[in-house]
Amino acid sequence: MEGLMLARVLRDLSAQLPLRTLGWVFPDETTAALLLDGPRLGGPSNLVLAYRPPQPVVYLSRERLRGDPRSPFQRFLAARVRGDLLRAEQLKLDRVITLHFAGETGFVDQPPTRLLFEVTGRNANLLVLDEGEGFEGRIVMAAREITGSRNRFRTIRTGGRYTPPPPYEKLNPRALSPEQAQALRSVPVGRWREQLDGLGPLLGAELARRADLGPAELPGEAWPRVLAAVQSLVADPTVSEGALQDGAREAARGEKAATLRKALREPLDKRVTLLRNQLADVTRAEAGLTDAARDREEADLLMAYAHTVPTGAGSVTLPAFDGSGERPVSLEPQLSAVQNAEKRYARARRREDVYLRLAEREDTLRAELAEAEARVQALDTADLPDLEALSARVQQERPEKSPYGTRFTTPSGLEALVGRNNKENATLTHRIGRSLDWWFHAQGYPGSHVLVRSGGRDLDLPDILYAARLAAANSKARGSSNVPVDYTRIKHVWKPRGAPAGQVHYTDQKTVFVDGTLPE
Repeated sequence: MEGLMLARVLRDLSAQLPLRTLGWVFPDETTAALLLDGPRLGGPSNLVLAYRPPQPVVYLSRERLRGDPRSPFQRFLAARVRGDLLRAEQLKLDRVITLHFAGETGFVDQPPTRLLFEVTGRNANLLVLDEGEGFEGRIVMAAREITGSRNRFRTIRTGGRYTPPPPYEKLNPRALSPEQAQALRSVPVGRWREQLDGLGPLLGAELARRADLGPAELPGEAWPRVLAAVQSLVADPTVSEGALQDGAREAARGEKAATLRKALREPLDKRVTLLRNQLADVTRAEAGLTDAARDREEADLLMAYAHTVPTGAGSVTLPAFDGSGERPVSLEPQLSAVQNAEKRYARARRREDVYLRLAEREDTLRAELAEAEARVQALDTADLPDLEALSARVQQERPEKSPYGTRFTTPSGLEALVGRNNKENATLTHRIGRSLDWWFHAQGYPGSHVLVRSGGRDLDLPDILYAARLAAANSKARGSSNVPVDYTRIKHVWKPRGAPAGQVHYTDQKTVFVDGTLPE
């Protein structure tokens, strides 16, 4: 139900207020009908509030309705929302209305309350608020509780504070001036609803029909005709059958686009976060070059003055090569001076190798980050075809997954499966793998089991290196160089008695050394 349609219902209702209420009935579990009585109504009428997503509605009906409360919320509504209906308000022309009730005195007094209806499609909700003005206040009870797990931007909890939907800027069709309408002459008439408050897909299609223009047609000099159509919609926001079909199609497309946006936002946000973290790794690795230079300098000093370093010393002071004075050097007492130097050389090499490997990817990472950020920014404005194309590209870029582990393809076309947790590791190794398939694991590091389904054939060297890099990149050695990876046939891998899932022993293995990064 769209904003102008709601305004028409409230306009007809407000002309009769205040009205005496005769109680609530509940035709079904998501419909509440309030029986109203007053001389100007010409007899009892029902104000019907149907709050089932995705098509909530509000209307006045003379039909005789029945039904007892079918949920705790409906029982609360019947018991607590009582008394004369004093006022009905709408938030601008948004799909949010508030009904003000006077309360009543009796055996148990009921205080004044407000009934707030969010007539907002998939997010439709009916809430009882405490007495007050406007559209804010404490939520006494809600038909649908919205927690942070369902909507991270806006929660609705009984006892919490209700906050209206965020404000927006649109033109008011009830006060649309000729100057404002003329400014929209270069906007397709089907998109005027994006500029006018209270219009959705249905009324947007009806506007085009009443203006005798196609939805994609520019009004141009015919803008006065469109202005007249807007004014007629304000007076009578009903929809003809043809426009209803066109608007329904447009609403379905809009619903599909909203679903796609929601589905795409999470993976795209994750992609942006991952790329930013990887670029931060480059920055940290660059800072590590300073430590590498210091390690090399201390190692050179230790090698040059090894004969002067006392055995078992925890530190030593050595003269700097550039004559700048004495340099304190910490030592591991159990190692000789040469061994301490070799350890520093190895640490410096690792830091330099990590930086060089990451620096090679820096330009690529920055380009990928710019593309990912552009995709996120385009989500809010992209139309349905663009969203579908983006969804297809994102799906193609994802690694192919199977019910058991992430699936990759080796250079010779064999299937390689990578366990994503201990349970999947156990499943791949003990249930999926056949005795002559190949099994890979980073030596001495916790990580994924990698299964290459070879059908009993021996592996070519490119396949071995590919699978080994998968194992190294999915282990605690990720990002390191020269990671030892063991591989053997599945028949040589077994689970020790009583061991937890994913823990194995193996024999007859061979070892290769690879980088701990994913293969191309």
